[in-house]
Amino acid sequence: MSKLYRKIMVTGATAVLGSAIVRESCTYPEREFVFLSSQQCDLTDYRSVERLFADFRPDAVMHLAAVSGGIGLSMKYPATLLRDNILMTFNILEAARRYGVGKTIMTLTTGMYPPDAPLPLNEDNIHDGYPHESNYGSSFAKRLIDPAIRAYREQYGLNVIGLVPSGIFGENDNFNYDDAPMVPALIRRMYEAKDGNEPIVIWGSGKPLREYTYSADLARIYFWALENYDQGQVLNIGTTEENSVRDIALLIADYMGIDPDRICFDTSKPDGVFRKSTDNSRFMRLSGFNYTPFREGLKKTIAWFKDTYRNNPGAIRFASKSRGDQSFSNAA
Repeated sequence: MSKLYRKIMVTGATAVLGSAIVRESCTYPEREFVFLSSQQCDLTDYRSVERLFADFRPDAVMHLAAVSGGIGLSMKYPATLLRDNILMTFNILEAARRYGVGKTIMTLTTGMYPPDAPLPLNEDNIHDGYPHESNYGSSFAKRLIDPAIRAYREQYGLNVIGLVPSGIFGENDNFNYDDAPMVPALIRRMYEAKDGNEPIVIWGSGKPLREYTYSADLARIYFWALENYDQGQVLNIGTTEENSVRDIALLIADYMGIDPDRICFDTSKPDGVFRKSTDNSRFMRLSGFNYTPFREGLKKTIAWFKDTYRNNPGAIRFASKSRGDQSFSNAA
């Protein structure tokens, strides 16, 4: 029988995955949660983190907070992303150790894998080469979580595990043009252009394949891991369903009621990595999880965006994360 962790701290609770975990938490009325944003605690400051743990005394921590965003953010601020993500990792682990936290879940990313790693990306290949040059700062910071888990388990006996989502999308995503990932960026662009006639130009050929996991699925996976997984082996937990950039764009256009002939692909622009499929077989053998099909999750996300844009636009995350040389803190 799995242990019941009653007091759970969730960092990065206002971003796309954190928001999904907030919604999923409603199915656990027997538990007490504290949901944290950067406004409540600067996770790069250990004294602030220690005070937080001393006050709440969590039984478990889901650490989702990270400095992340599109390629522009990663290339402009590699030192900041490296520094802030590493500081947050070790501040959380140190506080969990000192305050006897029963379970700590750390979040990695498939972006940390070497670009020439064999496909599908397997957890055994995390350290087999340099990460992609466009996001090496954040990638090395996330990759460091793997040996950190091993070290804290071996030296301190800390029950800490690592989960590796692939691309995430869903309600309350980041829709800022400067640093939004592809899916929310396209949703916003097409919604704001839906009443016009001008072409909607997308970089590249549209041929690259991408895996995107619906945030509600990942929220359920985090609660599964909280209750059922205690091993030091990090797990790829994203869906293995792949869709081309072209198909994703045309799906969004269809759900927006946009003429598909308006969608144009600028082949003079780079495609990026053609494919980065993941191997989630370790996770699937343990969980037998059923993922939401991409089309279904996309339709729900677009419905949320359209309704929120019309009725409560202030609730959409339009603000850029780019703040010069400042610490981004626990951004998302």
